[in-house]
Amino acid sequence: VQLQASGGGSVQAGGSLRLSCAASEFTLSHYPVGWFRQAPGREREGISCISADSPNTYYADSVKGRFIISRDKIKNTAYLQMNNVQPEDTAIYYCATVGCNLKYGPEAVDPHSVWGHGTLVTVSS
Repeated sequence: VQLQASGGGSVQAGGSLRLSCAASEFTLSHYPVGWFRQAPGREREGISCISADSPNTYYADSVKGRFIISRDKIKNTAYLQMNNVQPEDTAIYYCATVGCNLKYGPEAVDPHSVWGHGTLVTVSS
C-alpha cells in the first residue's frame, strides 16, 4: 500500500497549484486524509485534513480561505488546491492517512497511517 503525492513545483506569489495524493492497493475514501508541510528549518505543520465518511474538513489558520482539500473516490485520490500562494507557503508537502480532528487538525501520531513521499512547492515573490 502506498500514497504518491505530486503536483509540486515553482510558482509566483499569487498563483495556484493543485497537489494530488494518489493511493495504490487500498481504497483511500475509507480513510481520513491529512496534508502536512515542512519548510526548511521549521517543524512539520498539519495544514488540512478531510474526514473519511463525510465532507468535514479542517484548515490551519495559515491556509484557511486559500487552500481547499477534496477527494475523488473514483480516482482514489485526494487533492489540495492551493490558491493565492505566498512565499511562506514554500515547503515540502506530504499527504497521509491520519486521523482528522476537526478542531486541531490532522493527527500525525497515528501508528496505522500511510505516508506519501513529499512534493516540493516553491513560491517566489
